[in-house]
Amino acid sequence: MLFQPITKENAAIVRKYYESCSYRLCEYSTGVKLMWHGYLNGCFTEAAGCLIVRSCTGERVQFDYPVPGPEGDVEAALRLIEKWCTDHGHRLVFSPVPEDKARELMQRYPYMAVRNERAWKDYLYRAEDLANFAGRRYSGQRNHINKFRKNYPQARFVELTAADDGLIERFWQDYEQEFRKVDNESARKELSYAKEVFRLLDRGWFVAGGLVVDDRLVALSLGEKCGDTLQVHIEKALYSHAGAYPTMVQTFAQRFGDDVTWIDRQDDAHDKGLRTSKLQYLPAALAGKVRVAVGCELDILKEIPTLQTERLTLDALRDEDKAAYNALCMDDERNRWWGYDYRQDLQGQLTEDYFLDVARRDFERRWAVNFAIRLDGKLIGEAVLYNVDWRGGIELGCRIAPEYAGHGYGTEAFAAAAEWGLYGLLMERVVAKCYKENAASYRMLSSCMRKTGEDDTFFYFEKLV
Repeated sequence: MLFQPITKENAAIVRKYYESCSYRLCEYSTGVKLMWHGYLNGCFTEAAGCLIVRSCTGERVQFDYPVPGPEGDVEAALRLIEKWCTDHGHRLVFSPVPEDKARELMQRYPYMAVRNERAWKDYLYRAEDLANFAGRRYSGQRNHINKFRKNYPQARFVELTAADDGLIERFWQDYEQEFRKVDNESARKELSYAKEVFRLLDRGWFVAGGLVVDDRLVALSLGEKCGDTLQVHIEKALYSHAGAYPTMVQTFAQRFGDDVTWIDRQDDAHDKGLRTSKLQYLPAALAGKVRVAVGCELDILKEIPTLQTERLTLDALRDEDKAAYNALCMDDERNRWWGYDYRQDLQGQLTEDYFLDVARRDFERRWAVNFAIRLDGKLIGEAVLYNVDWRGGIELGCRIAPEYAGHGYGTEAFAAAAEWGLYGLLMERVVAKCYKENAASYRMLSSCMRKTGEDDTFFYFEKLV
């Protein structure tokens, strides 16, 4: 999959998925992707009829849950994400995930860790509640609105478009004069991002409106319709105009909420004032945002075990294996059938410790288990379990030094490693492949696994519990 950064130049592609998205979380919207691009570093691709979004915050890589188009195949999109993580050496993490989709992921993956923090839950309101503020429970909001209307009887709601740039810019100047969080860096950034999004009103992705008093805006709001939910990305009002906030909330809902069921005023991000304010409007639900970090069977493995066959021992690589292991790893003829050239990943100079260090580091990260294959204590090859598919599957490869080929050692070691993978590591399946020209590997795999298919390059095999 080829990803490209989400920018205002290509956001129309993203928007076509979000405009019918039913996930009801603010992150599944064009506005949030653009406003917080500098933090999320969001990238996207279209695959399997779905929008696939990847975010990178520092060293952490995570994926949104796929958003399907009209013919989208979410199952296929999830498999592509899984393969990308395996191929690129990243842990599989989905965040944020709607709670109902998190349940599906919990059934999909055998090992996973889940976080569902209170501070990141979105505040969902019924559109009719915010538009009407009916009943005793909303008497406080009505009182504030009545006070605003009494003090500013000339106030009127206007729909804002790109033609109102001057009016909007003057509001920002007035707002910054009253801004109470001038020393809060996060708040300053959020304000800067809000200004940038308001400059995109000509794109047709957003709806916006404001309250005008004496030809000046005293409050404004911007939202985006995503499925049955109006995502409110920006709400600002002048503190000097008491009651402007609830008046803005109500009039915005009246103007733009008639064809949606929900209004999402987004999370509070641990801010006490925001939480108090959002709760005062009596949300109908708190929409959870779940972080799903997918693990694998290798994560519970404390050390590489010792396996014994009739003639061979399989165990961890040792320092004294260095010379023999280097020779095996640098055998270009063997590596041709192994399907890997170490030069592709080599950074800096090749040292005598390089290959042992790579194998050990892969195990420390629980990406692979490299078994040394020993005959009478001497290393004659290796069997490697690697490429977890996150759903109980793992790939197995085996190579034998040329001077020991032709004696069935590879078949014996391969069968032992596959058996341990299924019944020791408790994988659901072990898979393998070989080049079509590699007759020896084909015979070996056929002797202990079931052939499952082929393409122009490989034959594929599988062994199940």
